[in-house]
Amino acid sequence: MMDAEAKAAGLLKDHRLSIDRLDAILVYTLAERFKHTQAVGRLKAEHDLPPSDPAREATQIERLQALAKEADLDPEFAKKFLTFIIGEVIRHHEKLQK
Repeated sequence: MMDAEAKAAGLLKDHRLSIDRLDAILVYTLAERFKHTQAVGRLKAEHDLPPSDPAREATQIERLQALAKEADLDPEFAKKFLTFIIGEVIRHHEKLQK
């Protein structure tokens, strides 16, 4: 019984280390993405373009949902995640236009 518990504890530790690495990748990837969206926001502000692009946002959501299906991830979760990110980006763009 102790062997099984030790094995389970080892597997749990390995999974958690992988999760920690993936969390770091997510954070750095989001930071890189926001650097680009900030540049887009500055460009939009300089050229008096609207902070939101609903057609592009809808296309991106569809694209991410398709990628989610391919990756065996819930497409609704992907949609919620991207919708949250887009909301943050638009908020940043609106600040830049003031």
